[in-house]
Amino acid sequence: MRCSAYAGRVNDSSTPPPAELPSLDAPLPEGDEKGRSVQVMFDTIAPRYDLVNRIMTFRLDVRWRRLALESLRLASGALVLDLATGTGDFCRELGERGHASVGADFSFGMLANARTSAPLVQADGMVMPFATGAFDAATCGFALRNFVDLQMVFDELGRVVKPGGRIALLDASAPDNKVAAAGHGLYFGKVVPFVGGLLSDKQAYGYLPRSLAYLPPRDELLSMLAAAGFVDVRHEQLTLGAAQLITGQRSEQ
Repeated sequence: MRCSAYAGRVNDSSTPPPAELPSLDAPLPEGDEKGRSVQVMFDTIAPRYDLVNRIMTFRLDVRWRRLALESLRLASGALVLDLATGTGDFCRELGERGHASVGADFSFGMLANARTSAPLVQADGMVMPFATGAFDAATCGFALRNFVDLQMVFDELGRVVKPGGRIALLDASAPDNKVAAAGHGLYFGKVVPFVGGLLSDKQAYGYLPRSLAYLPPRDELLSMLAAAGFVDVRHEQLTLGAAQLITGQRSEQ
């Protein structure tokens, strides 16, 4: 890893108020409460996160990540930031392709369960401890809806990715097709919480489908990335709209 990746920026280390997972019948949390709840949720589900993901998506999440990495068109030996790295899926795949990576995540529980040799940093995506232009590219898998302020995250990505570098952002989605949307709503809204409750934590996996409501419409997402300095920003639905891939290139200016 290049030493210039770190800029010595630090987050507020003061002890936050205790947090709990949001109850299924309560409104979705906002602001600092959302941040604390998300952190607790991922700390809670981290030990069985990979297992549940593979079962829930029928291993499609592996294919989606590969498509995301292919969209980056990386040069040999690129240095890539994986934001919200979780257990390091992107980092492992990048290593297998001969690239270097740094994983950053808000949840210490996820980092503690990571299965990668890449350097890992506990960091808030809104204030990242990396130098400007430190990375050739950046990825983020299934976490956009979990950030407290998405524009701040996009602005930070625009800062740490060098001019000409690319981003690939994956997240869950709601299909455009009405028939597919009905089936997806049933599966994501009923089956995922049920299976997640059996294998991990019912409350957490009941929250995850509801968290789709945090995501702005696609046109707004693309506009936010453009405002953060990205060009050629594109949106693609994957597997009938079960997931979405957003790509873009950091402006040369």
